[in-house]
Amino acid sequence: MQNYNLAFIKDKDLFTHVKETVEKYRFAIDLKKFNKNLIDPIKLTFDSKIYGKSLEETIELEIIRQMDKSNTNHIGYFHQNIFKYIGEGWEVPNQGFDLVNEQKKTYVEMKNKHNTMNSSSAQKTYIAMQSKILKGADITCMLVEVIAKQSQNIPWKISINGEQYVHENIRRVSMDKFYEIVTGYATAFRELCEVLPTVLDDVIETLEKGTVENTVFDELRAISPNLLKSLYLLAFSKYEGFDTLEI
Repeated sequence: MQNYNLAFIKDKDLFTHVKETVEKYRFAIDLKKFNKNLIDPIKLTFDSKIYGKSLEETIELEIIRQMDKSNTNHIGYFHQNIFKYIGEGWEVPNQGFDLVNEQKKTYVEMKNKHNTMNSSSAQKTYIAMQSKILKGADITCMLVEVIAKQSQNIPWKISINGEQYVHENIRRVSMDKFYEIVTGYATAFRELCEVLPTVLDDVIETLEKGTVENTVFDELRAISPNLLKSLYLLAFSKYEGFDTLEI
C-alpha cells in the first residue's frame, strides 16, 4: 500500500473501502442467476438477427449487461460508505435516507446521475425531504448527484402537481460540492478521482487473480444442444406445444 496523500482520509481507510467495494463485484454467474428476472428468448432472437450477432455473442452480451447492472449498485456502495471514513458523524442507515449525519442534522439522498430519477420518484423524494425539514429549522436535506449537469449547491426547485416548490434547506448538490461540505477541501473529489486508479492497482494486487466463472452455456446445452431451443424451453416449458419445438 502506497501513501495516497489525501488530507481528508487515511490511507488505510481508503484502501480498505476500495477493497471492500472490489470484493462485492460479481465474478460468477450460472443459469439460475442468468434467468433470475426471466430471460426473454424472443428479444434475444430479435437482437441476434438484427445486429448480426451469433446467439452465443448475444447471450454473452446479456450476461455482461446483467453483471454490469449488479456492479453499478456496488459503485453506489462505494460513494455512500466512503463518508464514514471522511467526516465525523456520517452513517449509512438501513432504511430511509442514503446517508445521514444526526450531529449536523443533515440527510442525503444520493443518485449516480442527474437523470436517474423520473418525475414520480423525484416528487416522492422531495416530499420525504419536506416532511423531514418540518421537524426543525436547522435540518438540511440534500439530493447529491455524483454526475450532475454542473458543479452546484443550490436550492432544489421542483414541480409537484403543477405547483412549483423551493426551500433553502432542501438542496441539490453535485458530488464535488458535497465533498467540499464534508471535508472543507474544494478539490477533494478531484483528488480522490486522481488517486483512485493507484488504489485499485494496489487492491487488485492483493486479490487472487481469476476470470469470471460462467456456467450458463454448459447448463443451456444440458437442456438442448441447440442454444436457441434451450432459451425457449427455459421460458416456455409449460406452454402448449413447446415440448415438440423445432428450431
